[in-house]
Amino acid sequence: MDEPLSIAEERPARGGTALDHLPVGENRFVDALLGGIIECATVIDPAGHYLYANRHFLDFVKRPPSEVIGNTVAQVLGDAVHGAYQAALHSPPAVGTVGSDGWLDCGTRGRRYIKQTITAYPHENGAVAGYIVLWRDLTELKVQQTELVRRIEAQAQADAYHAAIVNNALDAIVVIDETGAVVDFNPAAVSIFGYGRDEAMGRQIADLIIPQTLRASHDRGLANYLQSGATRILGQRLELEALRSNGEQIPVELTITEVRLGERRLFAAHLRDLGASRHAQAQIEHQRETLHQKDKLAALGSLLAGVAHELNNPLSIVIGQTMMLREKLTGAPLADELAQRSVKIEIAAHRCARIVRSFLDMARQRKHQRKSVQIAGIVESALELLSYNLKSSGVTVETDLPPALPLLWIDGDQIHQVIVNLIVNACQALEEKTDGPRRIRIEASYSPAGDTVSLRLSDNGAGIPASIRSRIFDPYFTTKPQGTGTGIGLAVSRGLIESHGGTLDLDPGANLGGAGFLIVLPIDRAEAEAVGEAESNSLVQPGTTERHVLIIDDEIEIAELLADLVEKLGFVATVAASGDEAKIRLERADRPIEVILCDIRMPSGDGPAFFDWLCEHHPALTERIGFITGDTLGPAAGRFLARSGCPVLEKPFMPGDIERILKSLVRADPSA
Repeated sequence: MDEPLSIAEERPARGGTALDHLPVGENRFVDALLGGIIECATVIDPAGHYLYANRHFLDFVKRPPSEVIGNTVAQVLGDAVHGAYQAALHSPPAVGTVGSDGWLDCGTRGRRYIKQTITAYPHENGAVAGYIVLWRDLTELKVQQTELVRRIEAQAQADAYHAAIVNNALDAIVVIDETGAVVDFNPAAVSIFGYGRDEAMGRQIADLIIPQTLRASHDRGLANYLQSGATRILGQRLELEALRSNGEQIPVELTITEVRLGERRLFAAHLRDLGASRHAQAQIEHQRETLHQKDKLAALGSLLAGVAHELNNPLSIVIGQTMMLREKLTGAPLADELAQRSVKIEIAAHRCARIVRSFLDMARQRKHQRKSVQIAGIVESALELLSYNLKSSGVTVETDLPPALPLLWIDGDQIHQVIVNLIVNACQALEEKTDGPRRIRIEASYSPAGDTVSLRLSDNGAGIPASIRSRIFDPYFTTKPQGTGTGIGLAVSRGLIESHGGTLDLDPGANLGGAGFLIVLPIDRAEAEAVGEAESNSLVQPGTTERHVLIIDDEIEIAELLADLVEKLGFVATVAASGDEAKIRLERADRPIEVILCDIRMPSGDGPAFFDWLCEHHPALTERIGFITGDTLGPAAGRFLARSGCPVLEKPFMPGDIERILKSLVRADPSA
């Protein structure tokens, strides 16, 4: 047994080589034992030469026995495997087995994962006779395990990534399976729809968030898609209604995506609550429309300001002359009839003046001249003014005006203008009615809950088409033929009512079948009482005589009218047509000028220039000058009046207005 091992001839039938140093029976036994196992089996001598190799090993190295038996491990499998054997070959245990597993570079077979055992077998004298090496190629199994681990880790990362995205998404994400059951319901969906996640999972999506009116369509669409693959919804961005847990319907934006997991088909819906954005958009549109309407009214105010001066001068003449004419008629033939006619002229002129002043007040955004007024009285006054027109048009007016309505603290002239405008519009609409009676109904009511008085005005005409209902309050919008309407009546009327803190809108409950308007005005009792007390102190008569007043106005009729009025109050008047002429009159006056009434806009020396001249040459008179003008809206005039601090009276004026401004200027004289 101490002799070197000999290598026998190859025996292909056994798939390996015999171990010649063993008895024939034992040799066959080893060959049968190692040749039948399912692992690779080899026997190596102490020098590393192959003495035996079973069929599985020969198949692994893809070599015939002649290229294996007698060759070294390095020659058959390469240096890497040979190096791995060294520890076992050079330092083997006396008896026993060394096991190992790991990746090895197996020559032409490449890198393989090998699990092996090396068992030393001794001679009878105890020396190592050789090594039995058993190994198994686990490369495919190891690769599968590695891939499985990789997939598990990747899935864990994907799940974490999915959870991070879905759970923190601002939009609701609801996933359903092909039966319509909910399989995912993220926190945003919980917040938007009001269902807990556990409450939603597994339930039919149609029962959760789809309104009753849309459920049949949803069921048909899902069934049709699963059967035919045809759909008009997947991948599209839709806006529709969704249902919350409390039954409230909300607008949502929806996109649906199909997700396939093997044989499983899921549908992920991304839903965004549009309630807040639509509310914000509505607010923006409302603010934009408000600005648009204000711009239009500002343009209207600028237009009116430009003509106010030209209108107010002749109106002042008409009002003043009619009053003076009435005084002159005493004892004259037909005095009463002429006096009544002059009163009508004066009333009409005052109405024109109020209309102009109302427009200007809106443009200036000034406070109104309010007082306690009964709404019924305003309505009756408007009907009396329009009685002839209504009668000639065959219009019957029905009124329901309870006498116990609370007083309103309003500018009666402006509210009167609104009511007149609404009645005129209704009358004009009814003139186009060719059959049946023509009726207007006006009714007032008090609401204790809101502390408001409502006034409804409706007619039985054709009504207002739905297509223009949103535009009828727009400035310059009119349905009347060209030349018969300006399109500013309703816009101005709404502006006047809103400036009183009220509303003017279409009346959805109009009961005559035609157009209907609803005015709602608040009742401000506290302000009415406070201002009423302030107004209780009436002005006293000036009690002054033979004081010299200088009147400056480029409109000679206005100047002469002012002279007549101040002389009736006991003053002496001197008239000048411009600021330059007034300087001469002032310097050459035979008696001292004590009070000055001056227009602002004049050629050849306007009011501001004359005032500056007074500051330099007659500073004492700057305390006793008042301005009478029809143009206080212009920026130059406004800045001058603010700078001077002088009292101002707007045209057209009444004798009482002249009396009050003279009284204030006389009191400014320390010697008065």
